[in-house]
Amino acid sequence: MVANQRVDWLAGGVRRSIAAERIVASAGELFRARGFDEVGMDEVAGAVGCSRATLYRHFPGKAALIDAVLATSAEAVVLRVAAVVARYDGARRIVEAILASVSAVRADPALAHWFADRAGGSAEVFATSGELGRIATMLTGIAPDDEAAQWIVRVVLSLLVWPLADAASERRMVERFVR
Repeated sequence: MVANQRVDWLAGGVRRSIAAERIVASAGELFRARGFDEVGMDEVAGAVGCSRATLYRHFPGKAALIDAVLATSAEAVVLRVAAVVARYDGARRIVEAILASVSAVRADPALAHWFADRAGGSAEVFATSGELGRIATMLTGIAPDDEAAQWIVRVVLSLLVWPLADAASERRMVERFVR
């Protein structure tokens, strides 16, 4: 295990981490271009320039690879939303966090494609995610409250799966019910 964590002088980092990052980056490009369901593991291995065995050494299956691509996109969304809401507090912060989250997910090709393809089919997994609840709590600045965090996640998911006519309509609705 320790040997896997050594910095490789030729690769310029920890080989295992570099390989996983390259696989995720290539898979993300393919998924964004053609969709999650249209890309196979053989194609990902070919795009990365590695064997299927190497690919499966890092990701035991396509679901794990999709999770890694989505996690990378989600990290970027969290950073964007955190920057937007940093200057707000109270109800205004909650409103801005919800709306900025919706906007950031829609702007991310991988996440937008994921929600468009699934149209709510897997939304329950997200709605009950403890990790998303923790992120919602952190971004909105609310006190730790599992039910409130789940409500915020569900509002964001609802707007992603069933968007209103325009951003102004979504803002009015969120502001009305957060007050």
